[in-house]
Amino acid sequence: MNLRTVGLPELWMPHPLRVNPHLPGLRAESETWAREMGMLGGEEGPGGGAIWTLAQYRAMTVDLLTAWTLPDASPAALRLNHRFNIWALAWDDYFAHAFKRNGDLQGAREFTDRLHAFLRPEEGALLPEPVNAVERGIADLQRHLYPPRLAHWREEFSLALRRYVEAGVEELANSRTGRVPHLIDYAPFRRESFAAHTAPYSVELSTGARIPERIRRSRPVRGLMDAFMDVMGLANDVASYEREVHEEHDVNNLVVVIGTSLSIPIRQAVPAAIHLVNARMRDFERFRQEDIPPLARRAGLDHDERAQLDTWLSGAAGFLSGLHAWYTGAPRYVPADPPFHEEPGEAGETYRRGTGGHVPVPPSAVGYGVDAEP
Repeated sequence: MNLRTVGLPELWMPHPLRVNPHLPGLRAESETWAREMGMLGGEEGPGGGAIWTLAQYRAMTVDLLTAWTLPDASPAALRLNHRFNIWALAWDDYFAHAFKRNGDLQGAREFTDRLHAFLRPEEGALLPEPVNAVERGIADLQRHLYPPRLAHWREEFSLALRRYVEAGVEELANSRTGRVPHLIDYAPFRRESFAAHTAPYSVELSTGARIPERIRRSRPVRGLMDAFMDVMGLANDVASYEREVHEEHDVNNLVVVIGTSLSIPIRQAVPAAIHLVNARMRDFERFRQEDIPPLARRAGLDHDERAQLDTWLSGAAGFLSGLHAWYTGAPRYVPADPPFHEEPGEAGETYRRGTGGHVPVPPSAVGYGVDAEP
């Protein structure tokens, strides 16, 4: 089947990219940590249970991801969140290689059951002896994730990580059976499978600001948080479509979900997915600009609480801007070779350059409920 070029809308990002000034010192320090955890091998191959070669690791540009999403973080906060980002990607790539590609559901369950023993919220909890790079990474992180001012995150963050690793097993079960999630159920599930519930922690770690407790559970704040998390995970689906669907044979992707749920072809599912991501970005902006300020006035927030709220919201906007830049420019999602024009008989991928970089245009998803028009 010949690939058709799809005219795409752009992923919308109203906030300018800002870069943390401490970026230059991040890469070398993080490579040392990844190697100590056993995640990083040499140029010749991962080897010894490592997950990445040095070239693969550097191509992910996780240092840029961290410095772009947390432009205001102190060096210590930036370093900690960077290690968490590395760990989350290590889990993702390890899980895909060890279980997704061969459909090993039983192995995935056993791996996840062991990982739960490392996700303990109790202070000073005794952890098992790690046996692989993913376990070593989370065991090390658990000693640093909850400084005194973030101790209130212990239960919530651990629960988010438990949901994250459990969602991987559910995704694998869906892929093995060919069960595509329905669009109505997919957004809340994607918040879990993307570990998006940890992102408010990252913003708080970066900015030092918290959403005031008296409005934290209000409907406008819950709506803003849902939109914030949806932009993260659903935009990732657009960016990672080729790798997830065509390399990992995954059905848990927004493009596939929309195509299957609405029974539409790929040329319609792709722009529909992007429009949905943009709609959630607009929702975030509406809550931030129109709904939260009057809520703060009605709640009688004092000057310090208002300042904390404004700082956190600015940090959340910066977080989304950094993710957008990474999705549309990082080698993990964008190939180094320039876009090409389709030749008769070739199969591949074409790209449309937008203001933020390359936006992938996926080929057909035959076998996953979404097919291109003949």
